[in-house]
Amino acid sequence: MNTNTPYDLIIVGGGPIGIACALEAKKAGLSYLILEKGCLVNSLYNYPANMTFFSTSERIEIGGIPFVSNNVKPVRNEALEYYRRVAVSNDVNIRLQEAVLRIQPLDAAATSSFLPGSTAARFEVVSSRHTYTAANIIIATGFYDLPVLLNVPGEDLPKVTHYYKEPHFYAMQKVIVVGASNSSVDAALETWRKGAEVTMVIRGEAIGSRVKYWVKPDIENRIKEGSIKALFHSQITAIRQQEVDIETPDGIVTLPNDYVIALTGYQPNFDFLRSSGIRLSDDSRLQPFYNPETMETNVPHLYLAGVVCGGMNTHIWFIENSRIHAEMIIKNIMQRR
Repeated sequence: MNTNTPYDLIIVGGGPIGIACALEAKKAGLSYLILEKGCLVNSLYNYPANMTFFSTSERIEIGGIPFVSNNVKPVRNEALEYYRRVAVSNDVNIRLQEAVLRIQPLDAAATSSFLPGSTAARFEVVSSRHTYTAANIIIATGFYDLPVLLNVPGEDLPKVTHYYKEPHFYAMQKVIVVGASNSSVDAALETWRKGAEVTMVIRGEAIGSRVKYWVKPDIENRIKEGSIKALFHSQITAIRQQEVDIETPDGIVTLPNDYVIALTGYQPNFDFLRSSGIRLSDDSRLQPFYNPETMETNVPHLYLAGVVCGGMNTHIWFIENSRIHAEMIIKNIMQRR
């Protein structure tokens, strides 16, 4: 299928920021479409089942629609329901389970073939199901899809996961949790409380400074009392079916092991950004280029929104401080029209 009528805007990514962009586009009278490769707010769906947000509910609202929570800080299930209700009640034009494969600018002849006053088709968007054309593109794909790998032998074993969902599966098992972030700490505490024998393997010298303030004392006390073992200044060097080798300050330690939960962080799909023509910085941050006043990239009429803007620095942008990207982008599109 090839859609003949171009959209004013195609939004890649159906997370909170993608939906916020759709609400602003609808308010401005733009024709738009969201393409989401997974389920609605797919990244949030893949968060740990018992996750509590750091932000309060009003700070992750979108479109000025109130988010009423039973808790001071909302939990994952509340957020899933909130964003679903926002999408349904606003009849958001979204196609789920439809991955965008590539975005490419149309040539000048194709662009100029539209009549004055009509929507100019500047881009062709090829998805897993259809081909679309659009005048503007917003990429709001986040960074939760690609884990940062350990790159050690045995990482591809079924016992290794880079995503943690809920603790019961690990009851009465020997579990290694890699990392010292919020997700690592939550996994360590929850699996330990379900009866797992937990060892944390941490590159640095302490639990991460960004760990939620109401959780940090809990994990530090569990480590201090010896309930959860922590190996600091350490890293896994090899994983086998029933044991793991860990490089520590005292040399290589081999521990019996049933499961490895390697929560070593995630990264945007840089190959997709590059293939779309977006320039990235030459350093390790891989920072995408964009105008901070309009969110437009080096590719005219192609914008970035949300946490994908941070490149490898995934601690810059969150829902609460990037939801404004929606207003900035739609304002720029309308001014240029």
